[in-house]
Amino acid sequence: MKHSFYTVNHVQLNVWEAGNPADPAILFLHGFPEFGKGWHRQLQYFSTRGWHAVAPDQRGYHLSSKPTEAGAYTTDLLTKDIADLIPQISRGTVVLVGHDWGGVVAWNLALTHPHLLEKLVVLNMPHPETMHHHLTHNPQQMLRSWYTGFFQLPWLPEQVNRAFDFKFLESALTGTALPGTFPPEVLQEYKQAWAQPGAIEAMLNWYRAYKHNPMQANHTITTPTLLLWGKKDKFLGTEMAQPSMAHCQNGQLVFLENATHWLHHEQPEQVSQLITAFIRH
Repeated sequence: MKHSFYTVNHVQLNVWEAGNPADPAILFLHGFPEFGKGWHRQLQYFSTRGWHAVAPDQRGYHLSSKPTEAGAYTTDLLTKDIADLIPQISRGTVVLVGHDWGGVVAWNLALTHPHLLEKLVVLNMPHPETMHHHLTHNPQQMLRSWYTGFFQLPWLPEQVNRAFDFKFLESALTGTALPGTFPPEVLQEYKQAWAQPGAIEAMLNWYRAYKHNPMQANHTITTPTLLLWGKKDKFLGTEMAQPSMAHCQNGQLVFLENATHWLHHEQPEQVSQLITAFIRH
C-alpha cells in the first residue's frame, strides 16, 4: 500500500492505493473520525483480486488539505472532491464504497454524478432523504445524534476532542465497537492523524456545514446499490435501513446481525465477500 497526493477541486487529497492502476477501480470513503488507511483490510483484499483499490483521506482529515472555514465542508464540495478524483484513479467508472460520512458523500455522488459509478455500496448510513426525515421526526434518532448538536458549538468541541490524548474520540471507537476491534497500535495511528495541525477543527466542520447542505430535488438512486448494516449500531437506528431502499431503483439490503457501526473492522472478510458478490451479480 502506498499513498500519494492528488489535486482535486482546489485542494489536495492524500490517497492510499494498492494494486495495479490499470485494473478496475474500487474507491473507499471513510467516515468520522477515521482516515483512508482505516480501509487497509479492504485495500489488501481487493488489490490481490484484480482491483485498483483506493481510499483517500477526505478533505480535512490526516494529510489532506484542511480549509479553515466551515463552509468549505458542504456535502456538494466534498462530493466534487471525489468526482474530480475518479478520472485520475480510473479509466472508467468505479465501484464506490462509503461508510458513515463517507456514505453521505457516496449517496450524494450517486445522485449528482451517476455516470461515474458502476456500483454503489454504503455501510451504515441511510439515504440522505431518510436521514433528514429521521433527524427531524424521530426522537430516538435525535437522541442518538446528540453529539452532532454539541459539535455545532465554537471551540469547545475542539478542546473536548483533544483532551486527555483524544480520549473522547478513542471512546467513540472503542466504546461502540465489539471488544478488540481497535487494538492499541491502530488507535495510535488514528491519534497521529487527529494530531495533524487543524485536523480536529476540520473534522468537526463536516458537522457544522451540514445545515448548509441543500437537499437534492431528485432522491432516486439509479446506480445498483448495496446497503450493508450492522444491527448493533449505537449511532444510527436500524429502522432507517429499509426506507433507504425505497429510494433505490435497484437496491439490496443486507443486515449483519452481530456487527456494530464499525462492521468493516469487525467482519472485514464477510464485508469484502458481500461486496464482491454484489459486484459480480
